[in-house]
Amino acid sequence: MASRRTSILQAAARVIARRGVRGLRVEELAAEAGVSTALIYYHFKDRTGILRSTLEFISDRAEGYTTDRPADAPPPTAREELEQTLLLELQDSVEVRENSTAWGELRASAVFDETLREDLARATRLWVQETAGLLGVIRPTASALALAGAAERLTALLEGLSTRWLSGSLPVAHARALMTEAIDTEIARLDA
Repeated sequence: MASRRTSILQAAARVIARRGVRGLRVEELAAEAGVSTALIYYHFKDRTGILRSTLEFISDRAEGYTTDRPADAPPPTAREELEQTLLLELQDSVEVRENSTAWGELRASAVFDETLREDLARATRLWVQETAGLLGVIRPTASALALAGAAERLTALLEGLSTRWLSGSLPVAHARALMTEAIDTEIARLDA
């Protein structure tokens, strides 16, 4: 059953990336996943359940591709881990494009959907906290407030750069260069 649920969530991310949250229709999702609409309702109860679970799924999937490294690779430094976590959100792969597009669609819909807004805010807070934690390992004497501010700026910039890259107004290599410069700047600010 877990694999069916996962295939439905993969299909939901694809449909949301293609059609947006407003364009998500359970019938289309069922066809995309190759399951019945009854099975979707069994797993997710309603449309809100689908959206919540998809948000969680794309967050988990992003964590997978931003933290995955070969078993025989030496452990990264905190700086390398921070860069990998942020820069791997800007890679030209189907999974990253789909994930980032679906995240942007969910974020845009959260403006009008209070339930989705709360879920997205929670996911964003977790991302900011994880980023602040990595910054804190790099600069352990920085205040919690300074770390949180740096993490907010970096994650917000990444979302903006991702949107520009996905829409074709910014080459991915340039987006990655800008992100690297921002990481350097934020770490230097923590030293001040």
